[in-house]
Formats: sequence, structure tokens, C-alpha cells
Amino acid sequence: MIEFLKQPWPWYIAGPLIGLTVPALLILGNKSFGISSSLRHICASCIPANIPFFKYNWKKEVWNLFFVFGIFLGGAIAVNLLSNPVAVQVNPKLTAELAGYGITNFTNLVPLDIMNWHTLFTLKGFIMMVVGGFLVGFGTRYAGGCTSGHAITGLSNLQWPSLIATTCFMVGGFIMANLILPYILSL
Repeated sequence: MIEFLKQPWPWYIAGPLIGLTVPALLILGNKSFGISSSLRHICASCIPANIPFFKYNWKKEVWNLFFVFGIFLGGAIAVNLLSNPVAVQVNPKLTAELAGYGITNFTNLVPLDIMNWHTLFTLKGFIMMVVGGFLVGFGTRYAGGCTSGHAITGLSNLQWPSLIATTCFMVGGFIMANLILPYILSL
């Protein structure tokens, strides 16, 4: 059984399991699936400031903090107890393309050539980690939720804003991966 859990799950198993999270949360607790709102709940509970954005009943949403902690705990258990020592297979075309940008050192799927403390203090590393992190956070707040909230919950509830947000996430991802990222990696 443990060996089965160590293997990558195919999309037709993992996808429906993620999809069933939405009705399970709605049926069991009348809750919406989403992760990005947890940062707001943490700030509202920890910052005793008089900021209107953080003045709401965050205790009503404490379940979301337990949900996010469960994701973290599940990830920690998976990494420590269920890790597969076999390297993840990457398409040879992608490996060759990344090698063209000088990215050859991987730990599973993490490109250590650009994701480490040393490169954080270079222009490329600063753009990738700091500017990229800011843009993800800003975009999440501007879109009123993250990809999981919009693409999984919003679309399953047939919400028009979630369709627009998910479409923009996908278009932005294609533009980033095919036009902007190659330029940044060539710096």
C-alpha cells in the first residue's frame, strides 16, 4: 500500500479527488474551497491594528486556517514518509531547452540554478522570486482569489467572474512561460 502511495497518481484519480473537495466542503460545512483568504485571516488575528480590511469576524473562518495547516502537514508527511527516491521524469525537450538557459541542476522539479539563496541576490533571482512573488500576491488579491478558489470552486458554482479569472490565469501563464520567462532566463 505504501508503494502505491509513493507513485505519482494519474490525473483521472487526482483530479476527481480534488474536485470532490468542493462538494464535500459545501455539504459538510457550507464552506467554499480556497487558500488565499487564509493570509487575510492570519493577519486579522495577529495584527491588532485598526485597519478596516482586517476588521471582520475572522474567528468564523478559523476552519480555513486548520485546512491550510492540514495541507502543510500533509505535504510534510508526504515529503518525509512517502517520498519516491526515483527522480521525476522530465520531457527531454524541456530538459534541452532549460539547458540552453543554463538550468541543469534539479532536485526533483526544483531548478536549483535559479531557486536558491545565492541567486536571490542577482537580478534574475530577484525578478524570479521577489517580483514574481509580489505579482502572484497582488494578482490573487486583485482577482479576488487564487487559482484554486476560482478554477475549482468558482467554476463548479458556475460563477462568471471565476470563468474570467481562470481564463486570465491561463492566458497569463502561457504568456509568461512562452514569452517573458525565456527573456528573464536569458539575462
